[in-house]
Amino acid sequence: MRSHWSLARQLLVLQLAVLCVLAGAGITFAWLDAQRAVEQNAQDQVRAVAATVADAPTVVAAVTTPNPSGTLQPFALRVQADTGVDFITIMSPAGIRYTHPNPALIGGHYIGNIGKAQRGENLTEIYTGSLGPSVRTVVPVFDAGHRVVALVAVGITVAAITAELRERLWPLFGVAGAVLVVGALGGWLISARLRRQTRGVAPDELSNLFEYHEAVLHSVREGVLLVGRDGRVRLCNDGARTLLGLDADPVGRDLASLGLPAELAEAFTSAENRAEELHLTDSRVLLVSTTAVRSGGRAQGTVVVLRDHTELQTLTGELTTARGLAEALRSQAHEAANRLHTVVSLVEIGKPEQAVEFATAELAFAQELTDRVVGAVAEPVLAALLLGKAAEASERGVELTVTPDTVIDDVSLGIQARDLVTILGNLIDNGLDAAVRGTGHPKVVVTARSDEDGLLLRVADTGPGVPEDADVFRRGWSTKAEDGHGLGLALVGQAVRRYGGTVDIGRDGGAVFTVRLPRQEADR
Repeated sequence: MRSHWSLARQLLVLQLAVLCVLAGAGITFAWLDAQRAVEQNAQDQVRAVAATVADAPTVVAAVTTPNPSGTLQPFALRVQADTGVDFITIMSPAGIRYTHPNPALIGGHYIGNIGKAQRGENLTEIYTGSLGPSVRTVVPVFDAGHRVVALVAVGITVAAITAELRERLWPLFGVAGAVLVVGALGGWLISARLRRQTRGVAPDELSNLFEYHEAVLHSVREGVLLVGRDGRVRLCNDGARTLLGLDADPVGRDLASLGLPAELAEAFTSAENRAEELHLTDSRVLLVSTTAVRSGGRAQGTVVVLRDHTELQTLTGELTTARGLAEALRSQAHEAANRLHTVVSLVEIGKPEQAVEFATAELAFAQELTDRVVGAVAEPVLAALLLGKAAEASERGVELTVTPDTVIDDVSLGIQARDLVTILGNLIDNGLDAAVRGTGHPKVVVTARSDEDGLLLRVADTGPGVPEDADVFRRGWSTKAEDGHGLGLALVGQAVRRYGGTVDIGRDGGAVFTVRLPRQEADR
């Protein structure tokens, strides 16, 4: 059925139909124009010949003789042959023929209208006479006194006009046929190319595919982008706009104008395929997969798939924190078991005083740290983090000190506890790793202080420090050779940017990270 024709076939048929209509209309207009021109030329010709014959002295002199036909018939035949008209009839004012192409009709009455000519006026008309339908002109012949002494009728038959018209139109038919042939060939070539590009799919199928494509594209949660090789966005679904934080539709815009991180923009235009690379924006952690689109061996663009890894990364961080706390509890339990064994052994060897003194000193030291942290930090999650990191530092042989000016007595700063854990936990972990690699006694000093302006977090270590030109908050930057590192500080930078804060890096015998987070509005 016609509805199942491919788009290429429908286009070919439509082109042929349009060509036929245009060719038919052109031939019709050309026919009408040629017909008008031929008729006008015939009228001009018969008028000119009739006026010339009427003005000839031979005619005026002959009509006054007893036998006008004897002189006028040869004259009329000669002029008729010279001018190419079909008849020249010279007649009396009463309409009696002096001349005629058919000599047998000489002396008969002229067939046609002569009233205007009898009154001294010219007359042009299409009339059916003895030679059939013709375009004719009848003009008067005047003597010296301006009296009508004869009439001259000159005509060209409609058959002759039609024959001339056909001669003019044959080349036009040839041109129209050539146009149709060339147009059909061009339409076939175009349809063949279109058939290859559309794979012979019918228009309704293409429409359904497009609708399904749009529905699927904008319903999936994953972000999908198509980036051309010129770096401009060709397609972007709703998921991608949400994940990238774009308010307006970026289609047609350059990646550089979207305000994306440089590494993320570079991944979007990479000619190499990438599978689930971790990238950070100001507010999200994204898994980015890219596939280069090639045609004829040349890169045409990139298909980008984005997956939101923010919640999973947050849960992973919380799990890591919980694991760290569990490890800290395990370490404390191990240390407590060792101390308990020591106390028991002292009792067994008959030194109870020393056992009591040892147990009291250890209890006082642990209780002092706990009391100081819990008393200074009103946020329980942050207090637990500091206690857990202190136990972990002790197990790793690092001295972790919480400065005396650490006071967080305002929990209404508007900063979420999970972000505080992300910032301070990663900074302390980074400091512990750096202190272990440093020379001398490994030490980490932590300060957490809130005031009317916001929150200050400072972590200093005795490690080797940070290079001057290092972009430590770039995803993947790390001083460790093992894979899987380089994300902690990047997450710190992301969280700080999200709250509009700042991070300063000092180099005072190691690395000093100072984070300042402004007080947040209540609706954050």
